[in-house]
Amino acid sequence: MDLVSLAIQGLWGISSILMAEMIRDVYHLTSHYWGPLQRLHNWHHKAYKRDFTPVSAELYAKAQLYNDVPESLFMMAILAMLAIASGQLGLWLGFIYAAGFLTAAIARSQGWLRSTDLTHEPGPLTEIPSNWVVNRTYHWRHHFDDTNAYYAGYFTFLDKLVGSAVSLKGKTIAVTGASGTMGQALIAELGRQGAKAIAITTSAKTQWEAEIRVIHWSAGQEDQLRDALKKVDILVINHGLNVHGDRSATAIETSLQVNALSAWRLAEVFMTTVETSAQRANKEIWFNTSEAEVSPAFSPLYEISKRLLGDLITLRRLDAPCVIRKIVLGPFKSNLNPIGIMSAEWVAKQVVALAKRNVRNIIVTVNPLTYLAFPLKESSRSLYFKLFSKQNSPKLHR
Repeated sequence: MDLVSLAIQGLWGISSILMAEMIRDVYHLTSHYWGPLQRLHNWHHKAYKRDFTPVSAELYAKAQLYNDVPESLFMMAILAMLAIASGQLGLWLGFIYAAGFLTAAIARSQGWLRSTDLTHEPGPLTEIPSNWVVNRTYHWRHHFDDTNAYYAGYFTFLDKLVGSAVSLKGKTIAVTGASGTMGQALIAELGRQGAKAIAITTSAKTQWEAEIRVIHWSAGQEDQLRDALKKVDILVINHGLNVHGDRSATAIETSLQVNALSAWRLAEVFMTTVETSAQRANKEIWFNTSEAEVSPAFSPLYEISKRLLGDLITLRRLDAPCVIRKIVLGPFKSNLNPIGIMSAEWVAKQVVALAKRNVRNIIVTVNPLTYLAFPLKESSRSLYFKLFSKQNSPKLHR
């Protein structure tokens, strides 16, 4: 076999491992909806306590034999059929990969190789949920947040595809700037997803549905929201203002305080409420920063304040105790922007759909350049902050 053929078979081999993981995820998804497999898969959910400690050695062994072993055999059977039908030798690497799952499952059922069960390692969760691959915190949510979400076994592609990477059902979600056009649209859409919304607003005039809790506040009062935020799963920081062409000292102060510093302080208050494994797994902050981070908004102070907020978020993401998402929006119709191109309801629907796919930088705009410029800006700033800043506490100069 020449080098080219070897390279081609190598690519088939790598592809077969990805195929094996996708087959495993489809099997897992099916086992939540098809009765015969569901009965086998239920052993997997019965086997663990909330800290992933096995309920008993007997239940753990049954979970391996009744769930993991059939799953592995299914992976092997599909990959063997693909390899035979296509005649590609490289696909047998996926078969061998799946056979490794079978061997490990049988061994764990006998009390051996328990350390190979990485996503069920006992103990408190120490990381936030990962994005592209499954860590313990991500998989914990499948067991103890929403069993009909978070199906992925290693790569999260399937969850991203079907919108099961983040469950909003039953979540308590607080939205600042709730009286504005986008705030109201987000609250309505989150309600349709089964979330319990809290409206945080500076307006006493807006009328709300009876089931929506309303909290009145003003920028500068962030610490007063601490007790309320302890019971919030997701905080959507959506408030802001636009002073347009004003460049007075008062306009500068107001723009910085409301658009950047108030949002920053509120986020810091919220992050102090992330204390337990469940909170580390489920709590999130969504920042509405606007595409003014990378594009002209024809309002200099709006751009400056939003870019400051954007950079502060990028910096804080490096050590945050919970997931942080950015919502980067183009012009939408509102009372403040009647000539906006997109409807707030449509934008809110896209934001929520992308969040459910665990997109960390949610971009919704008609400007195609933003889809190119923002990821480049975000990745370069993140790398810069990572290289030239540390987590150490600052020393006070006396």
